[in-house]
Amino acid sequence: MSIVHPLITHPETSRIQNVDDMTPLDALKVGLVQCLAMIPGTSRSGATIIGGMVLGLSRKAATDFSFYLAIPTLIGAGGYSLYKERALLSLADAPTFAVGLLFSFISAWVCVRWLLRYIASHSFVPFAWYRIVFGIAVWITAYTGWITWSP
Repeated sequence: MSIVHPLITHPETSRIQNVDDMTPLDALKVGLVQCLAMIPGTSRSGATIIGGMVLGLSRKAATDFSFYLAIPTLIGAGGYSLYKERALLSLADAPTFAVGLLFSFISAWVCVRWLLRYIASHSFVPFAWYRIVFGIAVWITAYTGWITWSP
């Protein structure tokens, strides 16, 4: 008996092959799955990609939509952070922020392109093992008091 969902192991059974084929209800469902990332230690992209695949999206559609879904999330988090720290900002910092924004955009674009190509042809098993091993390491170090993990 397999504990893996059949849509994850058999991509030909996916009912949605492309992000353009998603309905608003499909998008809402994947967006709600993203809420699982509020659980500490849960990967937002991992939750949305695996959740999307369970909901019938192909690996490519789930991965693409997960990255699209990250855009408003990251913009909102960045805007909120800037608002909270607005007293520390000055117009003299604008050139530094512009250079940082440019280079972070370029590096993110390169990394996302590579990751999308990797995910299209590789399994999520290495990522799952990484998350399990890292989670155990965090738990052990927190339990023993070696490291204090705080939000």
